[in-house]
This record gives sequence, structure tokens and C-alpha cells, in this order.
Amino acid sequence: MSANLADPKAARDHARAQGGTRVEAMPTLPPAADDLPDGVSPDDLLWEETIAPGGYASRRIARGTRLRLIDTGGDACASLNIYNAELPTERLNVADTVKVQWNAYLGTGKLLLGDMGRVLATIIADDAETHDAFCGTSNAATNAAKYGEGRNSGVFPNGRDRLILGAAKHGLTRRDVHPCINLFKGTRIEADGAITPVAGPFAPGRSVILRAEMDVIVVLANCPHVRDPRAEWHSTPLRVTAWRGPVTPENDTIRNATPEGQRAFLNVEDYYRR
Repeated sequence: MSANLADPKAARDHARAQGGTRVEAMPTLPPAADDLPDGVSPDDLLWEETIAPGGYASRRIARGTRLRLIDTGGDACASLNIYNAELPTERLNVADTVKVQWNAYLGTGKLLLGDMGRVLATIIADDAETHDAFCGTSNAATNAAKYGEGRNSGVFPNGRDRLILGAAKHGLTRRDVHPCINLFKGTRIEADGAITPVAGPFAPGRSVILRAEMDVIVVLANCPHVRDPRAEWHSTPLRVTAWRGPVTPENDTIRNATPEGQRAFLNVEDYYRR
């Protein structure tokens, strides 16, 4: 610590001077962003946060909310869990997400399905196209084996423990942290069944936009992909922006793209008809 910050008053003044600036590990309060999509009012902005390498975040967002994730440095890995905010025992089911859509490679137009046959969120825009629905996230043991350190409080934090911390802010426990999907870091399944990671780094600024189809809790961890082939622990900041949006209409193109997806949306509408 520098000499001046050892003085509590100087440290206080320094901390207060950070107000209104975007820092790596804290949300921007009140939310502010100068790059919202055309037609989105700043008054509709709900959440603006940059998640540091090894960091995590979680938030309850309403049905219709748009959630944009940006890989600012080209080496982020957004491990994502989603829960029904009203009844968190309903949650993202990666197996059903893959099986119901006959496709394991996520991208624009793909649905993130819960274990009750409903759509929790939809990918409505994606210029990354490198995601993973196979491997889940790292844990203390995998990080310790690879990097020599895997504790939550250590220098190489793991994705599972970060997801646990994010879930805990909503009253959930370790047993509630289910298999996740990884955005920005992809894998390919070879003809012989081998998993080949597509690790990067990539060009900075790639983004994904999700549309919440139910009131949901989203939990994000930004730790290296569990199958990252590099020997060193690498990650770059992940930016999160959310804004209000309309509920998906009946004539939505994605909603009606497949009979399986249409049924999942009907299940959502039936849920909210109660």
C-alpha cells in the first residue's frame, strides 16, 4: 500500500474519487452506458458491471430484459447459470437445451431451456459463435491439478466456487449450482468423440445478447475454461449490461422457428397465465 493510502483519511478520499468510474470488479451505480443499441433509452438501463478476471456477478432480472455480455479483452469465459426467480428449483438444463433443439452448438436463435420444458432465455444476437455446452466449469481440484492452486481465495480462482458465491446472494446453496454453459470459449466434438477446445484468445469486443423469457436469476463466473489448453491461468474482463425490453410477442421469429421451440414458449405463456 502506498504511504498516503496508509492514512485512513487519504484512503477514504481516494475511494470516494472512484465514484462514477467503471472499475473492474464493481457495478456502475447508478447504471450508465454510452453504447446502448439504437432505440434503447438510458432510462431503461438496469445493470452495468464489469466482472474482473476470476470474478463473478449475479442479478435477478425481469421477463423481457435484454442482457448483453461483452468479452472486452478477447479472453473472457462467461460460465452461466440461470434459475426461475420465483421458483429456483427450476433451472437451466443443459442436456435438454441440447437435446430438444437437436443442436449442441449455441448461437443466435438458440434457446436456453429449463428442466420444466420452458424457455428461460433466448440468444437473440451473437457475434462470438464460440460457446460450450459440454464441459461445465472448473473446480478447486481441476485448478489445483493444472495451476497448482485452486482455492476460492487463491490467486487462481475456479468457476464452480465463483458460481456458488453468486448463487448464495439469492439464498441458494452449493447443491443448487448445476452444470453451466460457457459463453465465448467453445468446444468441438470430433468424429471419435474427443472434445477439442476452441480457446482463443480472440478479438476484443465480441458480444452476446440474451433475452429473458421468464423472471430469472442469472449467475456469471469469469474464470478460464476448464479445458483451456494453456498451462497458465488466463482471463480478461467481462462486461455485463442489462436493459428493459418487451415480452416476446406471439409472432416472434425465434419463437416460431421450430415446433419444439414453439412448445417451450407456450409452456412459458401457460406458466404466466396462472
